[in-house]
Amino acid sequence: MKLQFTKMHGCGNDYMYLDCRQTGLPEEISAWSVRFSRRHFSVGADGIICICPPLLADGDATMRMFNADGSEGKMCGNGVRCVAQYLYTHGVQKDVIEIDTMAAGRKTLRRMGDGIWQADMGRFSAMAGDLPAVGLGGGPLVHAPLTVAGETYDVACVSMGNPHCVVQWQGEPPTGAALAAIGPAFERHPAFPEGTNTEFVQVLDATHLVMRVWERGSGETWACGTGACASAAAMVLRGICPRNVPIEVSLLGGVLAITVDDGDNVRMTGPAETAFEGVVEA
Repeated sequence: MKLQFTKMHGCGNDYMYLDCRQTGLPEEISAWSVRFSRRHFSVGADGIICICPPLLADGDATMRMFNADGSEGKMCGNGVRCVAQYLYTHGVQKDVIEIDTMAAGRKTLRRMGDGIWQADMGRFSAMAGDLPAVGLGGGPLVHAPLTVAGETYDVACVSMGNPHCVVQWQGEPPTGAALAAIGPAFERHPAFPEGTNTEFVQVLDATHLVMRVWERGSGETWACGTGACASAAAMVLRGICPRNVPIEVSLLGGVLAITVDDGDNVRMTGPAETAFEGVVEA
């Protein structure tokens, strides 16, 4: 079976994109995500994103995201921008595109320029029940002590429709082998029964953050849109970053601009790029 795909990325957070608007979600999608995400041995990606028919009649599409380990993710901020860009270049030429998700509601995407999209990411929550998180109190989880591998960290826990554990880091955040040494222990910590994404954040000043991320189901990635949103929200809650002002979050693959308003709603602006199109034997 020949499987047509488009490889896209937002700040280096790369996925295979399958247009499933006519065919529906493939039964083999979890296995395909494991098989084709392997770098050096296949296409190589952080997972597969399927562009499916909208859940509601007034929508443009539904995004279904599958991690490199085959698990289905709840939300992907870089992915939703790429879905908007894909739709825009494949017949849905509107400056405002509505994309449904299975677990994180509808996201409104606004075209800000060539390949630049702003996503209304919805309202964040720091309440334990929304992540979910256990044993850390009910929230808001702005300063929560979390012991990981024998060391206690002062973390902030934020839901962006998916769970995030934000660690404010002194100095340059860990990456590569250093991140791989601690990331899995955060991801699978008993405090997070559904696992968690973990962001290690260096504060440069009130509107500039540096972030490295260990993503649930994928490991280290070059960018995480919801992670950038959660990091900015956490620093706002801690009184470090301001509301209603763009906060630049520098990732391995680029920069995202995050704005948190007075109602805890988050907007994310960043690029969405096509790398190549291809055909793979499924």
